[in-house]
Amino acid sequence: MNWNKSIRQIHRWLSIAFTVTVIANFVAMGMGQPPAWIVYSPLPPLFLLLFSGLYMFVLPYTTKWRSARSTSV
Repeated sequence: MNWNKSIRQIHRWLSIAFTVTVIANFVAMGMGQPPAWIVYSPLPPLFLLLFSGLYMFVLPYTTKWRSARSTSV
């Protein structure tokens, strides 16, 4: 199983979940004072997006570092 491919797929699905929760948040705010669980519902996917996004951001640098290290040895 390719971890990079899985992380990218998880990141895509998390972005969809985050978008849906933000839209639901705006709809609930349009109807009046929403409950706290609706207001804070975008936060869990957002934090998971942060971690998967940081992983994908650092990935090219780590592969570059690993390839440079293996060629120098």
